[in-house]
Amino acid sequence: MRIFFALSAMLLIAADPSDEATKRWWAHVKILAADNMEGRDTGSEGYKRAARYVVEQFERAGLKPAGESGYYQSVPLRAVRIQKDESSVALVNGDRVTLLRIYRDITVTPRVTMPTSIGAPMVFAGDDLTGVDFKGKIAVAIAGGRPRNTGALGNLTIDNPRAIETPRWPVAYATVMSIEGKERAAGTGIAMRFNPAAAEKLFAGSGHTFAELLELAAVKKPLPTFALAESIRLNLKVDAEELKSDNILAVLPGSSLPDEYVAVSAHLDGYGFGEPVNGDALYNGAFDDSAYVAELIELAAAYKKAGKAPRRSLLFCVFTGEEKGLLGSDYFTSHFTIPKEKIVADINLDYLRPIFPLKILTTLGLEESTLGDSVKKVAEPLGIRIQNDTEPERRLFQRSDQYNFIRGGIPGVAFIFGYENGSREEAIYRKWYAERYHRPSDDLNQPIDFGAAAKFNTFFSKLVDEVANAQDRPRWRAGSQYAPK
Repeated sequence: MRIFFALSAMLLIAADPSDEATKRWWAHVKILAADNMEGRDTGSEGYKRAARYVVEQFERAGLKPAGESGYYQSVPLRAVRIQKDESSVALVNGDRVTLLRIYRDITVTPRVTMPTSIGAPMVFAGDDLTGVDFKGKIAVAIAGGRPRNTGALGNLTIDNPRAIETPRWPVAYATVMSIEGKERAAGTGIAMRFNPAAAEKLFAGSGHTFAELLELAAVKKPLPTFALAESIRLNLKVDAEELKSDNILAVLPGSSLPDEYVAVSAHLDGYGFGEPVNGDALYNGAFDDSAYVAELIELAAAYKKAGKAPRRSLLFCVFTGEEKGLLGSDYFTSHFTIPKEKIVADINLDYLRPIFPLKILTTLGLEESTLGDSVKKVAEPLGIRIQNDTEPERRLFQRSDQYNFIRGGIPGVAFIFGYENGSREEAIYRKWYAERYHRPSDDLNQPIDFGAAAKFNTFFSKLVDEVANAQDRPRWRAGSQYAPK
């Protein structure tokens, strides 16, 4: 298997793209994902440099500003962080103290209202909680179980290694951001996440093992409730700061329906510097999402080269703070710089990984609006088979910037390179998510199928043209759960 993936990687790596359009696109990717952009963390200097580059390219393509201040829309944010080097977490059992590695064994969700010095016993919260007193204790559970209101001091959730989306450790860092004045209701409880690779430490001396509990959960047998022999001790340093980070908003005016807009969107932010993986602490974010900000740049340039705009206007949205909870798109869809009713659709680029030939394209939101018809119409002559979301339990449709448009009543779609179950392509896809998603290895040195990238870029430009030139604006389908009531 290792030989297979090594050979696959060698076959996918090409010295350069073969066609001029893909070369231009890749040149933008190399700039946005370069080390000197420092991973484009929300509000960082690296993010600001990347934003200036995007604006320069939009200006060169002749796009008009659509932000509150030129091309920029400033998003006011509040960040709360755990200072790792000044914090400690340990398991305690009598005189034995086992230190846990923050970001590698455990991570704690930072909240300004949380107590910073805690010592508490732990109880595994199984299926029957009758008569169990969780007051002053930490409730432990396996991720994906039934949500419980235990009244505990805090919760510790162990990632399930058998989950369909493999948990990623180490965690880059623990930072909670929110739009200023729109802070999430956090309460005062402690929320912790635990690495399953270290989970047996929690159950030492309890009479149970993590492996045993996983087996019970896998076959849907009742999980026991029991006290753990280990207590947990936390001493935390939590800092908060206010900052600003910019969305970039630009318009290509339409030729005959300039007051109707098709939004095309991608997010510019990444994770910046974080917990090192194999000695690399820089999270470049090449495919997530430099590659598709680059696609928006190339789309704008292509329209300028053609010398002809589509009937409807195009609204180019490059969002900040997506990785912190869709913050930039949330702010934009709460502070529209163009009247909401004039935006007819959003086509968002985020989940795309050009790592195997493009034959199948999973379309999120395919059946929710007539955008799905446009997707199928454009894909068929390109030899791309369109399929619906095959893993709705991952909730990917709600996990990127298109969702904030959808919540506002605007139809939207997003895409994933698709595959047949059990195929070589699925194996490559799963391997990428396990090893590169939100990791430093999502960089410019990873394998890429330039032919697949070129094919998707062609599909995307044709889809935008189709929606922007169509006689009718997209509409929700009857019965869609997202259609405005």
